[in-house]
Amino acid sequence: MKSRNVSRRSFLKASLGAAAAAGFPTILPASVFGQMAPSNRINVGAIGVGRISRVHDLPGIWPYDDVRIMAVCDLDANRVEAGKTLINGVYAKKTGKPYDGVRGYHSYHELLADKEIDAVVVSTPDHQHAIVACAAVRAGKDVYLQKPASLTIAEGRTLSNTVQASGRILQIGSQQRSTVQFRRAAELVRNGRIGELKHVEIGLPGDPSGPDAPQMPVPKNLNYDAWLGSTPEVYYTEMRVHPQSGFDRPGWLRCEQFGAGMITGWGAHHVDSAHWGMNTEYTGPVEIWGTAEFPTHGLWDVHGKFLTHAVYANGVTMDISGDFPNGIKFYGTKGWIFVTRTENVTASDPTTGAPPNPRLKQTGLDASDPGILDSVIGPDEIHLAVSKDQHRNWLDCVRSRQQPISPVEMGHRACSTCLLHHIAMKTNRRMHWDPQGERFHGDDAANAMLSRPQRAPYTLAQA
Repeated sequence: MKSRNVSRRSFLKASLGAAAAAGFPTILPASVFGQMAPSNRINVGAIGVGRISRVHDLPGIWPYDDVRIMAVCDLDANRVEAGKTLINGVYAKKTGKPYDGVRGYHSYHELLADKEIDAVVVSTPDHQHAIVACAAVRAGKDVYLQKPASLTIAEGRTLSNTVQASGRILQIGSQQRSTVQFRRAAELVRNGRIGELKHVEIGLPGDPSGPDAPQMPVPKNLNYDAWLGSTPEVYYTEMRVHPQSGFDRPGWLRCEQFGAGMITGWGAHHVDSAHWGMNTEYTGPVEIWGTAEFPTHGLWDVHGKFLTHAVYANGVTMDISGDFPNGIKFYGTKGWIFVTRTENVTASDPTTGAPPNPRLKQTGLDASDPGILDSVIGPDEIHLAVSKDQHRNWLDCVRSRQQPISPVEMGHRACSTCLLHHIAMKTNRRMHWDPQGERFHGDDAANAMLSRPQRAPYTLAQA
């Protein structure tokens, strides 16, 4: 640590000298000269600076004076420049001084080679998550990784093993862990306020199908081959990727080539929160089955209407469907608790679809008996980990080297459970799953769906 700090001091001194010699103004935050010297700051690079990065991940980090977002990376050159402009503007406003200190990269490998960067926030499309995160921890960086953890269950297992072997800190962006009503619901369930837990219902928002989209020339500002990454080569059309003007919800979210749709998109959040209440955070179901409708035409091909079922080793059952209200409902022998969000992360997120209940709208909680929600958790009962902010929790753990509230294995288990439900949609039959070995019993066809071929040179091994 000492040698790295000396390096930063040398870098700062050289930069100031060069700026003065060239006649440029000093463009460093005021905090450089205060308590939070450069050697004590966490230097962060942002990989992927589209919609979720701009409205959620970057704003989750830049308020803190012990952190500097010093670099951005994106395969779209326009987004690199837009990201630099956004962050430079924030720091200029914070310090009251001109600021132009954010570096831009077009390859995450180049950003990861930057020795000044301590940690990275990965806000790429889903199919890049595990590959970029593995590369980051191999490069010695701590990681904040947008959910879902991986494109496939096999990728997720590699990611978790790689992170745990590296000793790096990885936080999954399952921010419901840092939202008070989800912790409260899980504590009430774990402490028996609804009796013995028997059943869980998870409601997810839906995604519409779309029209056919004609082939278009690849924009000169986009490295489309690298954007496709490990997935097969397909023609470019803007609807498949992201808007070339603005930062609206991107089309890749609705293409199975790059993800599984809402079953992992919101499912990774809700399944994780359900596992918290079920005390099954490091395992998964033992039986899984279900049905789903898929579009028969058009570019967007993720699942539509669906209903899937699971059974866990402790006998608790789980149903997931878009027909349920968006949230999680825990059923016990003495009542039920429902928990949902009270607001969206981004303006273009689907609405929660929660019923018009004033208390639910305000607190995100409802119960068969309102008195359940007022119950006091005693000192000798189960108290779950407390985090008030997912990004701050990660930064604190980067410093302390303690595990964050959403560590990699927990994120993998939530994601893998969602992917099991997706496989159930595809197979339309009852399957038996071994959560420890992460294989289906006697089902070669289903086991073949645990991974996908990876296109060179964008593989996990080459990350």
